[in-house]
Amino acid sequence: MNSIDKAAAITARKGNGKPISALTAYDYPSARLLDEAGVDVLLVGDSLGMVMLGFPDTTHVTLEMMLHHVAAVSRAVNHALVIGDMPIHTYNTPEQALATAKALVEAGADAVKLEGGVRQVDKVKTIVAAGIPVIGHHGMLPQRVLEEGGYKKKGKTEEECQAILEGALALQDAGCSALVLESVVPDLAETITSQLDIPTIGIGCTNKEKPKTCDGEIAVITDVIGSSPWFVPPFATTRANVAGEITRCAKEYIASLSQA
Repeated sequence: MNSIDKAAAITARKGNGKPISALTAYDYPSARLLDEAGVDVLLVGDSLGMVMLGFPDTTHVTLEMMLHHVAAVSRAVNHALVIGDMPIHTYNTPEQALATAKALVEAGADAVKLEGGVRQVDKVKTIVAAGIPVIGHHGMLPQRVLEEGGYKKKGKTEEECQAILEGALALQDAGCSALVLESVVPDLAETITSQLDIPTIGIGCTNKEKPKTCDGEIAVITDVIGSSPWFVPPFATTRANVAGEITRCAKEYIASLSQA
């Protein structure tokens, strides 16, 4: 299945009752395992700056870094839609956005993702016109974390709700195949999901009263498997303790050398 067909298949999942599964992937072995497990979408996110490279946020990630990791992931995948994040300052204009998108696709991405709402419409249209699927990203925008004073829940005011909804509709009209909603209050995520004809994929958009607000969910793989215990977002569900197993195995290895 080619990239356009893969993206179209995800779009077609809107309203069919089966949630879209999405996880981040940054390297060949984890991407291969996740693809073989049946995950629908693998996002090579610029979150790799924090969880793989040790930066404090995503604003340190360059296009060269993204290309390196997209290529590794794409070599492993046979089924999932591979999305490559467009890093900060690589889509300041429609022309630059298209060049960045083409580079990510050449590295192996099936689709690209950019952050922002209404002001990204022309860039989305330009990329889509070139035959490259685009995934939108609205709500809390990690690439703007410095100017917005940290990671904050979005949609707490009527003005903010209206702006996010307007942006989501604009991204859909521009041609996005799906929309990631990050850290949006559950009521707003639910409203946007009901008003869009394309799928929403949420991260941090639920609570106990509303455990399902979007058409799918995305999680950071290191949060899910417990391989990066230094920080786990409060909304994440950790399902394993890979960090503990690595530590145990390393200690056993060190001890075995003394016993040999």
